[in-house]
Amino acid sequence: MQEQSPLQHNHNDESLDIREQFDKYFKYWPWFIVSIIFCTVFSLLYLRYTVPQYQASATILVKDEKKGGLESELSAFADLGMMKGMKSNVDNEIEIIKSRSIIKSAVKKLNYNVTYHAEGTVKRIELYGDRLPIDVSFFESNDTFFTKPQSYKVNSKTENTFELTTSDGKLINTFRYGSTIRLKNCKMVVLKRMLDNNKDQEDFSITVTVNNLDNVVQSYKSRLTIAPLNEKSSVVELTLNDPVAKKAEDLLNTIIAIYNQDAIDDKNFVSKSTQKFIDDRLVYITNELGDVEKEGERYMTSNRLTNIASDADLFIQNSVEFERALIETETQIKVVNSMLDYLNNSSKEDIIPSNLIPSPNSNVTNNNAADLINQYNGYIIERNRIVNGGGTAKNSVVINLNNRIDDMRKSVKESLNRLIASLKIKRSDLQAQDNLINGKISEIPKQTRELNVIGRQQKIKESLYLYLLQKREEVGISLAVTAPKAKMIDEAKSKNSPIFPNSSLVLLIGLMSGLLIPFLIIYLVDLLDTKIKTRQDIENYTSIPFLGDIPKSDSEGEIINASSRSSSAEAIRIVRTNLEFMLNSVPEDKAKTIFVTSTMPKEGKTFVAINLASTIALTGRKVLLIGLDIRNPKIDKYLDIPAMGLTNYIVKSGQKIEDFIVKLEGFESLYVLPSGVIPPNPADLLLSPKVDEMFATLKQQFDYIVVDTAPISLVTDTLLVAKHADAFVYIVRANYLDKRLLKIADSFYQEKKLPNMSILLNDTVWRKTYGYGYGYGYGYGYGYGYGADLEKKSWKDRFLKKK
Repeated sequence: MQEQSPLQHNHNDESLDIREQFDKYFKYWPWFIVSIIFCTVFSLLYLRYTVPQYQASATILVKDEKKGGLESELSAFADLGMMKGMKSNVDNEIEIIKSRSIIKSAVKKLNYNVTYHAEGTVKRIELYGDRLPIDVSFFESNDTFFTKPQSYKVNSKTENTFELTTSDGKLINTFRYGSTIRLKNCKMVVLKRMLDNNKDQEDFSITVTVNNLDNVVQSYKSRLTIAPLNEKSSVVELTLNDPVAKKAEDLLNTIIAIYNQDAIDDKNFVSKSTQKFIDDRLVYITNELGDVEKEGERYMTSNRLTNIASDADLFIQNSVEFERALIETETQIKVVNSMLDYLNNSSKEDIIPSNLIPSPNSNVTNNNAADLINQYNGYIIERNRIVNGGGTAKNSVVINLNNRIDDMRKSVKESLNRLIASLKIKRSDLQAQDNLINGKISEIPKQTRELNVIGRQQKIKESLYLYLLQKREEVGISLAVTAPKAKMIDEAKSKNSPIFPNSSLVLLIGLMSGLLIPFLIIYLVDLLDTKIKTRQDIENYTSIPFLGDIPKSDSEGEIINASSRSSSAEAIRIVRTNLEFMLNSVPEDKAKTIFVTSTMPKEGKTFVAINLASTIALTGRKVLLIGLDIRNPKIDKYLDIPAMGLTNYIVKSGQKIEDFIVKLEGFESLYVLPSGVIPPNPADLLLSPKVDEMFATLKQQFDYIVVDTAPISLVTDTLLVAKHADAFVYIVRANYLDKRLLKIADSFYQEKKLPNMSILLNDTVWRKTYGYGYGYGYGYGYGYGYGADLEKKSWKDRFLKKK
């Protein structure tokens, strides 16, 4: 197992360096300040130019009869067992209140399809109520007035006149206040109002806009919210948002008033239909009663009768009882026949009067006729309310109710026929009993019997007449005291402050956006940037020991000398010290050989190799710098050295390596072995035995050997000579090398192909990373070779020329 170097750090440590993350964003603090200022100003402008919305709310109590209470106008007929089970539902009432028809009626009543605006310094201001200096009335309008949008501008001219222009500024004419103005689809009258303690407002310019009525209704319908305060109560809250608080209050109050009036009209419709039926029957019964009374008068006059005494009190007493029962039965039969006649002659839209059905307390059963009529009338009322609330004949609920009404009408008719049959049977039985008694009192004069018949008819008409009078009074009282469907608990009231926009929330969002926007931009840029920037990036991708980092040099061709005090010079001195720890195992009698390589070209390995060699040489050690990157040598760009070098030594036999080594001026113990002429077969040359001999010889002559090798990911040159190295310094250029390419270096380290390997981060930016920092990259290319920068000549010509 490979022993871990003291310089090595565990790259699997995922702990977050809070200070590092803070510094990464804090260095862009000017951008955060600019962003915060911009977003705050934008929030203030938004608040300044946005039209505020105010919320008005009202609370009502909807009378809910879901629990079976009798709250109907037809409760006057409760003695006949009618109208039982009539129920209401809060949810249905909410939908009725929010129906398009009610809102449309309210909008038309308040003329909310007409709006008034004044041009402010920043935005248009809607005027309403007491803020309006004029009153504008439209009348004699046709259908297009509510469908075609149009706009006019009223400009004050003098105290008594004004100018009327179109929306595009075209002058219509100058008019006096109160005069009738004829427009295309209506007439208009403009009246001047007194404002501010009866002082005229002289100068104004008001834009009067007539909007599409359906669009206005839909707008208010979408903004109107109706909901019960809780599930167990029938208290409902209505809320409406509008730029003008008073408009919202007035509309809510008007909607409630119209809803109540519609509910009252629905209830009164039943009562009025019943009242009309009673009045018609009273006229008919009055005529019949008069005829019977006249007939009795004529009978008694013609027979000269004043009083009839009975000779058989017992029989007469029994006869009276049977006659009373016959009278009651005859009355019931006539009532039921009247109901049948009305049912046959009435339409399916009419309510069936149910107060004439015999009471359940009578001796004859009503065969549930009253209950059936009660259900029938309930279906009629429910269908009419749905149709009036916006339903159509094709609505499934309306169709279902129509089917039920047809079935119930048949059931009522059958029930009434069965009731008549039952009453006739009873009448026949009573008549038979009466005939039996009358037979026993046959001695009673004929006049008495006939007079009794007349009297019986008179009593029937009188009882029916009195009954109808009583019911007419009850229905009249019901019409006079009809209560509204909804009780107003709290009238519409708006909040003093707007609900939109929320100033505090908008400013908070602006402030947070000012912080978040640059943060996200920096985070995304950093996330999408795959270049290596810091030591942390290296330690996250590889376990290779970290040797140090070198900041960006002030001078690209800087060679460190004894007087160098730049950040790059100090960093390389630190690297030199760290290398001493890695080379402790090298025997003292041999030179310590340091190979410098990288993944890609242009990562600064030649610059590091030269300055590392010069830094070691300044300590008094004898140092040799070898240019082993024979494909693309770069040392000659920094140092003034001969063209002959390593490749010349390998190619020519009989040459000594010392003949190609030159001493660098300005340094007492720094020597350079140039790369020499670029060969056509670099890999073959490096496999030459002379390379091994060279290293064996040089290690005996020098204290340190620094070797500038080829990039290891592109060619195999470095691997061919890696066995001669005591340590490998792997150069990684900040803002240049892709993080994913660190896998190449890590694979060499794990496979131990490069001995005593460590990583050096190059070209960082001062104060932006571990001691020195990082900057933004340059991009890199992949071209590497010896023919890119040279003329196309043969290798022999170039070699001989340099020689």
